[in-house]
Amino acid sequence: MKTPTISVVIPARNEQRSIVACLDAVVAQQPHEVIVVDGGSEDATVATVRQSASQHAGVICVEAERGRAAQQNRGAALASGEVLLFLHADCELPPDGLSQVCDVVRRGALAGSFRHRINSDRWPYRVIEWGDALRQRWLRTPYGDQGIFVRRDLFETIGGFPMAPLMEDVLLVRALRRHTRLAVLPGVLSTSARRWERRGVLRQFLLNQWILLAERCGVPLDRLARQYYG
Repeated sequence: MKTPTISVVIPARNEQRSIVACLDAVVAQQPHEVIVVDGGSEDATVATVRQSASQHAGVICVEAERGRAAQQNRGAALASGEVLLFLHADCELPPDGLSQVCDVVRRGALAGSFRHRINSDRWPYRVIEWGDALRQRWLRTPYGDQGIFVRRDLFETIGGFPMAPLMEDVLLVRALRRHTRLAVLPGVLSTSARRWERRGVLRQFLLNQWILLAERCGVPLDRLARQYYG
């Protein structure tokens, strides 16, 4: 099988502090294209991305309705690659990340994700990463900050990201698992600790578990989104 082309889709909003490192890690690997989808930033995110686009062919910045589901679907609709890699703006790919995606897709994988490391030396994060690795390895259920990739044809078959205000990554993975076993790549993706630092590690962990349980019990996602982002 020939080497597949990869389109990297990055949803962003008010990410001027993170987007440069994210983009630098991607463009260094010469992807087919990088599509940054801005969801109404009020800082210099758009200007920063456009500066990068002026220096690197294949980087573009577009706008979409606010919300990761809408932004990522917008980027996917514009992408021309055979594989879509969805990358959060506060994450950084490992140096050979795109090569790992190409290799596993050539071997027949339809979707998958990276392992990840939270960018902090505090020990509680190692425990969280250990739990995430178990969930990812045994349940094949990565989250959005683990760099989910999927072949375009499968993404279109399942209808893309559900237009949900929260947990769009979880819902996407559920749909993918009905069609394939998600691959787990050896590369380690770096992700920001800011979400955990903002609320505190324990509070954020407990909130995450509550959201997952409540959604399974039928609590509407718009109500859960207000709790999560409020």
